[in-house]
Amino acid sequence: MKILIASDIHGSALYCKKLLEAVNRESADKILLLGDILYHGPRNELPEGYAPKEVIELLNANKNKIFAVRGNCDTEVDQMVLEFPILADYCILTCGEHIIYATHGHHYNPTTPPKLSKGDVLLNGHTHITAYENMGDFYYFNPGSVSIPKEDTKRGYIIMEENNFIWKTLDGELITSITI
Repeated sequence: MKILIASDIHGSALYCKKLLEAVNRESADKILLLGDILYHGPRNELPEGYAPKEVIELLNANKNKIFAVRGNCDTEVDQMVLEFPILADYCILTCGEHIIYATHGHHYNPTTPPKLSKGDVLLNGHTHITAYENMGDFYYFNPGSVSIPKEDTKRGYIIMEENNFIWKTLDGELITSITI
């Protein structure tokens, strides 16, 4: 199964459309959203193409492909309009003998990780900064932000297929890949 992993749409219909184009281009079976779907948050500027109602329509049209975790900007009101669950704080996926702990990152992150075993993956968004690091005991992966990248990172996503993780820009440019 091929899963496209993305985070921090923050209500940008422009970048949500680009993300869905990437889903089609990659022939992804599922989409894992790591939170901050509709609202931009009080610390962020409005993202280009800010139109949460349009993002709702775009994502609800793909509801059977999407699973998500709750970001710090996601609320119960957002859940009322989205037709797929968004309020779980985390989800756990298996990857061979390892687990992938997917969360937004405002609670569990490289500084305060959950209990993980050697070779497991902590996957989160929140920082808007692309990351792929071996932390010694676990891997830390972050796709960066779909709509508001920070520092010198680009808007992007991760493709996960079996034990391969491939980072790409929204335009499909390869950033890096890691096999665990």
